[in-house]
Amino acid sequence: MRKTVTAGAGIVAGLLAMTACSSTPEGETTDGPTTASDEPVTITYSNFVSNGGNEENLAAIIDAFEAENPNITVDVTTFPYEDYGTALQTDLAGGTAADVFDIEYSSYAGFQANGVLAPLEGVDLSVYRGDVADAYTTDGTAYALPSSFSTVVLYFNKDLFDTAGLDYPTAEWTWEDEQAAAEALTDIDAGVWGDYQPISYYEFYKALVQAGGQFLDDDGASVAFNSPEGIAAAQWLVDKSGTVMPSPEQGAGTPDFDTGLWADGKLAMWHSGIWMFGAAADSDFAWDIAVEPGQAQNASAVFSNALGVSATSENQAAAQAFAAYLSSSPTMVDVRLDAGWELPPISDESQLAAYLDQPEPANRQAVFDSLDAIALPPVIGEEQARMEEVMGEQLTEAAAGRITVEEALDAAAEAVNGLIG
Repeated sequence: MRKTVTAGAGIVAGLLAMTACSSTPEGETTDGPTTASDEPVTITYSNFVSNGGNEENLAAIIDAFEAENPNITVDVTTFPYEDYGTALQTDLAGGTAADVFDIEYSSYAGFQANGVLAPLEGVDLSVYRGDVADAYTTDGTAYALPSSFSTVVLYFNKDLFDTAGLDYPTAEWTWEDEQAAAEALTDIDAGVWGDYQPISYYEFYKALVQAGGQFLDDDGASVAFNSPEGIAAAQWLVDKSGTVMPSPEQGAGTPDFDTGLWADGKLAMWHSGIWMFGAAADSDFAWDIAVEPGQAQNASAVFSNALGVSATSENQAAAQAFAAYLSSSPTMVDVRLDAGWELPPISDESQLAAYLDQPEPANRQAVFDSLDAIALPPVIGEEQARMEEVMGEQLTEAAAGRITVEEALDAAAEAVNGLIG
């Protein structure tokens, strides 16, 4: 019987091809690596992607995999996202990494360079979206299989907009349109806020692109974000705090504060990922989504998760077969689409048609429209995590009013250039 473990916060905290042995539609298989023998094997899988409401959906996919591969049993450990990175690094350092584990796009380059990812042989890149597949391929070899991708969109509470007599957001909105609506919808005395956009590295790099700037120079050798466009992006974020969105003292930044505010019907607009569709579906009010407003241009954040096979796994063939199933099987596609659990990274868009037919949000087309202008997270290599921390720390200081956004970006630029160099 499969053992499923959910790791709590107290535990030590830490897109690309179908393997040739994986199942294809109609139960066909391709030639290539197979499980090393017909002997039963147990593989381990460490993840964060199912935490917070998709544990049963993951279990359904694994049940189907085990039914089709009766000699393979999968033991699952699920971590909260905030704990996963440290836990994975601890396991990798100790030689106890799971056979298969989740990675993010921003982590891939460092993991691949350190040799912790097994090269995945006999893969067919054509079954995945090319723009996602390329992110996990090095020198023509796939080192991870994409498990999902998602975009960030603008959620909005239609009831609050209707009460205020305001038009709903559209893809043509600019920051000024969003700001005007947020100010009109904010009622601090009633606990109603017009907007919520985290002041973080992830929101900054996207806003920077929306403003027409770039995070790194063309060679990737130094930063380019301490620019007029960077100042505009940082100001756009920090000026919201305490005015149209809660400040840290008012609760912003605490775990699940934004989801709670949304669930209570106290938030008019919310910048968040499509992974929140499932939670938003339980809302007691009418809501929808739109492509996030731009400034000089539109730009939407696109995130992808992938599955790595440990280079030290003793069951690499079975692990690769499982990773392929979890990333490209028809069962995976059906479960993800039915649950609204991010998007499968497959190239056959006909399989995604059912996604648009689901009732909420009505404007699901905005998810695909957002892919017309994307902003991928900048990546600097092994110091990626520290770079993200630096940006968050300096933006937080600016939001608190202890320094200006110019000072914050200059300090961040000096620190990040040091990390790159």
